[in-house]
Amino acid sequence: MFSIRLSFIYADDHADLSLQTGLRGILQDYNRKIQLKSSSTLPVSLTGMKSNMLIVKRPFSTSHSSVDSKEMKKFQLLAHKWWDEEGEYAALHSMNDIRVPFIRDTLLSMSSNYHPGNPLSGIKILDVGCGGGLLSEPLGRLGASVTGIDPVEDNISTADRHKSFDPVLAKRIQYKSSSLEEIVEESMETFDVIVASEVVEHVADLEMFIKCCSQVLKPEGSLFITTINKTQLSYVLGIVVAEKIMGIVPEGTHEWEKFVSPEELERLLESNGFSVRTVNGMLYNPLSGSWGWMESASLNYALHAVKSGARARSHATDAPPETDIQQRSATAGTAGTVPDGTV
Repeated sequence: MFSIRLSFIYADDHADLSLQTGLRGILQDYNRKIQLKSSSTLPVSLTGMKSNMLIVKRPFSTSHSSVDSKEMKKFQLLAHKWWDEEGEYAALHSMNDIRVPFIRDTLLSMSSNYHPGNPLSGIKILDVGCGGGLLSEPLGRLGASVTGIDPVEDNISTADRHKSFDPVLAKRIQYKSSSLEEIVEESMETFDVIVASEVVEHVADLEMFIKCCSQVLKPEGSLFITTINKTQLSYVLGIVVAEKIMGIVPEGTHEWEKFVSPEELERLLESNGFSVRTVNGMLYNPLSGSWGWMESASLNYALHAVKSGARARSHATDAPPETDIQQRSATAGTAGTVPDGTV
């Protein structure tokens, strides 16, 4: 599964006047277009958007599953396009340039074992919401033993077909059409690493999703998440501009109420036995089609957390100091609200 973000410029929670003026112009143009088509308009004025967004809360499922059937239908339609590097998943292909090294280097920094040519050899990785295998394959090439799961069967068929072209990957990667909940019982504390890249903003019950991650991850195992922050700026650029104005991604791909801030995600992780070690902002440049790291996490961000264990508890001093967490929070924005200075 995926989420593609549009970020034209470096932006933080105190965007300058030129950014504010530019976004107002975009929204005004969009309002005029919508008024020509329909008498109803989206809440795209800065004031109207803010009041509408503040009252929306992330829905939680009562079905005891983190899988959202509406999301499955969206990705079912695109299952055959995963490996089109110029298509709907182009930004996910280019995201590998930063997310794969982020995962690799973080894991190597935590281990004394190094295997030249296969740096992740011996590591069991679960790729949740693997889609067509865009992240599973490079992790497998680094030597990891990868299990990719996705509830959309056609995604798994695409992933299986693509890995079959490489005999090495065929041995290192296995795919299953399954939800995370469905593999918990058979995979309790099985994996060294879980990756959920561009996934959590599509699940029906984020708290259950995190709980299941904890259950299948070994003590001291690592969880890597990439997703989009819940800010006014992410609504304007990620939904209004990317989907409704420019059509970079199909309209309806994202639901703003499902976006999650680093603070909310950190609270859920800590309540399920994780310690958040890293939160890094990410920036997508649509002109170059490339991703890079940025100080602010007001749009996209990558997170690394470690599940507690005997060794982790004995090294509690290794955890980030409170001041670091507060600094990350100040940079990333306020959970579930829209900062006045964002746009």
